[in-house]
Amino acid sequence: MNTEYRKRLPGTELDYFDTRAAVDAIQPGAYDTLPYTSRVLAEQLVRRCEPAALTDSLKQLIERKRDLDFPWYPARVVCHDILGQTALVDLAGLRDAIAEKGGDPAKVNPVVPTQLIVDHSLAVEHPGFEKDAFEKNRAVEERRNEDRFHFINWTKTAFDNVDVIPPGNGIMHQINLEKMSPVVQVRDGVAFPDTCVGTDSHTPMVDALGVISVGVGGLEAENVMLGNPSMMRLPDIVGVELTGKLKPGITGTDLVLSLTEFLRKERVVGAYLEFFGEGADSLTVGDRATISNMTPEYGATAAMFYIDGQTLDYLKLTGRDDDQVKLTETYAKEAGFWADSLKDVEYERVLRFDMSKVERTLAGPSNPHARLPTSELASRGVAGQWEEKEGEMPDGAVIIAAITSCTNTSNPRNMIAAGLIARNANKLGLVRKPWVKSSLAPGSKTVKMYLEEANLLPELQSLGFDVVAFACTTCNGMSGALDPKIQQEVVDRDLYATAVLSGNRNFDGRIHPYAKQAFLASPPLVVAYAIAGTIRFDIEKDALGHDADGNPIMLKDIWPEDGEIDAIVKASVKPEQFRATYIPMFEKKGDGARAASPLYDWRPMSTYIRRPPYWEGTMAGERGLKGMRPLAVLGDNITTDHLSPSNAILPDSAAGEYLAKMGLPEEDFNSYATHRGDHLTAQRATFANPKLLNEMVRDENGEVKQGSYARIEPEGKTTRMWEAIETYMERKQPLIIIAGADYGQGSSRDWAAKGVALAGVEAIVAEGFERIHRTNLIGMGVMPLQFQEGTTRETLNIDGTETFDVKGAPAPRAELTLVIHRANGDSEEVPVICRLDTAEEVSVYSAGGILQKFAKEFIADSAA
Repeated sequence: MNTEYRKRLPGTELDYFDTRAAVDAIQPGAYDTLPYTSRVLAEQLVRRCEPAALTDSLKQLIERKRDLDFPWYPARVVCHDILGQTALVDLAGLRDAIAEKGGDPAKVNPVVPTQLIVDHSLAVEHPGFEKDAFEKNRAVEERRNEDRFHFINWTKTAFDNVDVIPPGNGIMHQINLEKMSPVVQVRDGVAFPDTCVGTDSHTPMVDALGVISVGVGGLEAENVMLGNPSMMRLPDIVGVELTGKLKPGITGTDLVLSLTEFLRKERVVGAYLEFFGEGADSLTVGDRATISNMTPEYGATAAMFYIDGQTLDYLKLTGRDDDQVKLTETYAKEAGFWADSLKDVEYERVLRFDMSKVERTLAGPSNPHARLPTSELASRGVAGQWEEKEGEMPDGAVIIAAITSCTNTSNPRNMIAAGLIARNANKLGLVRKPWVKSSLAPGSKTVKMYLEEANLLPELQSLGFDVVAFACTTCNGMSGALDPKIQQEVVDRDLYATAVLSGNRNFDGRIHPYAKQAFLASPPLVVAYAIAGTIRFDIEKDALGHDADGNPIMLKDIWPEDGEIDAIVKASVKPEQFRATYIPMFEKKGDGARAASPLYDWRPMSTYIRRPPYWEGTMAGERGLKGMRPLAVLGDNITTDHLSPSNAILPDSAAGEYLAKMGLPEEDFNSYATHRGDHLTAQRATFANPKLLNEMVRDENGEVKQGSYARIEPEGKTTRMWEAIETYMERKQPLIIIAGADYGQGSSRDWAAKGVALAGVEAIVAEGFERIHRTNLIGMGVMPLQFQEGTTRETLNIDGTETFDVKGAPAPRAELTLVIHRANGDSEEVPVICRLDTAEEVSVYSAGGILQKFAKEFIADSAA
């Protein structure tokens, strides 16, 4: 630890590092102009960087240069049980690999504090109108996930620095916001800003507290866990000035859906955003967190708010210790992180957004940034008159209405508004349509407490929105099975069935296999759509029903006043609720006994946990980048849900057929997400999305055939994707994927990279990559290559009959050559950009991936 700028924090027994003095020593007055993000990054450089390298690293921030790497040392790692578990499965496999080479496996541990929250494994098999739904769903979760939970319980005692929050307690991001982030950390007598990485793209939610917190893939998280810095260059830091004030009746959800559309259009992909201005100042942390949670939906890396009075109010509200609240204020003001000290910040780019223009809004039908104002439902062709027939669902039937996701359930105003709309609807005799599977799955137990305090939970229960879980559920594709009769009607009539949820993702095929499209909405709107029963309904103009006198009941008749919402929030949301939830949850239990063995006893018949193969076979070999055949030729906006879906496994899928052979009954197939600790199941999810459009596969009319299909070359035979992968694996055929813009957007899903790597894909050439997925590809030893501007698969007339070579030595952002060998014998050379962006990424790729690199270095260090 550098001691040159270490000083005593006034009024405390703690020290801090005076970053202002260090920066201004290089360039007087520079600190005042630095964005918040740069100040946090500078602090950790002053505290952690070797003195000889400090000046050059700080100059990168001061002079806004982006030509050199500098280290970032996140203070902690947070994980959900899908990627967190698979990361720990990888570390358990790494222990095996090291033990086989004579090393000590017990020395392989996370160096950085790692918190794993089990929140992604529960499916809503029992909806919110069913008695004891919560207990029933938890019982199903425990039965289906016994193998996984056995492994997770082993990690608690096998690894140092791992804390586990068991299932049934909430969602990682909401728990992170409400409890885990101290905003200001204290270690070894030193106060410093809290920072973290998380194995989920929505980790930036806690940016709302002024904490740099970013989502990374499981592989990058493993790298940080093992004590390595995350090497980075100064990001593009964009100021977003919020002006104006939200109109009455407009929620934080409406605001964030409008912002998401605006920011996607402004091309902020990969940027760190800093929200400021009078509009930002007026937003509660609940509203700020809704905005920060949606960071990946507008493509940014982080969405920061400054530390101010709203931050302190939130820390008090959520039951933080008084001393911690005082420390946060003292440190932020002294060290230059308080909002008032950021008045002179200079941004290279500033965007302005007027909150007064926000309308009541949905997003859909397939992308979170596809804003759909409710006032335009009819003109956009979404709404339409429909005639309810006895016993029949209408076109556009809402088969799932879910109040779910930390995005909205962390915001008390949203949840109280949903309760009030339910109360008002009940008074007027409105009911949920019988085909709607409704559910309430808050991200924290505190939500249930304050809804009960406000006497609004019974109102939600009356409409079918009882608490079914404290977990991600529908937002993560874990919406559970439909009523068989409803499902059969959807199939028999080929209905356009939909889902409405208060989540953050609505990609094709994600929410439920039989929900053809999905719409994002605020919690009160979710309740309204459960009453309407169809998306073919103008929620602003059509009657939701009629009162006892036959008068039409409109949405405006049941929408609560802002004043009432705020009064109930103030009276019903209390610090003691958060303390009652989190003090017992985070108590240290047990005697700290170690696991019987540092090596996991792998269960040979498990379909959930299996020793990973990353040190064996083709994964241990060289990648020649020669003679590669296309596995798929794809368009724009390929998401990680296309690459590795997370929803329910159907019996006629490759994974379903494999699980049946392994003896699992169909009702316990669970989701793709829960099986990611077993590569034999997870591999069969690669490109298994039924909405996939592989341009190599076309019907008799020349149209691209929708589904999980591939074409085996050189035979030209069309098969299911998994059969093509198996065929190429048997042939040891190296593969390539050709794609359009924004490849890999969506969840930070490492299996979207692991699946293609295990299939033999050596390179992916696209017009552009989402940040997290690109780093995951590198972590698995897959080369990301980017077409130069103006070059696409279409301008090159790529149809999948070609083979490809790559010429040139990998180097950061180097120009390499893609050699295209046509089926007619012609060849063409095309310049492409090597998207190994840093020297560290070149090192990881050259080693074959993160795990291979660590194993080689560990053995070398042990032998030294």
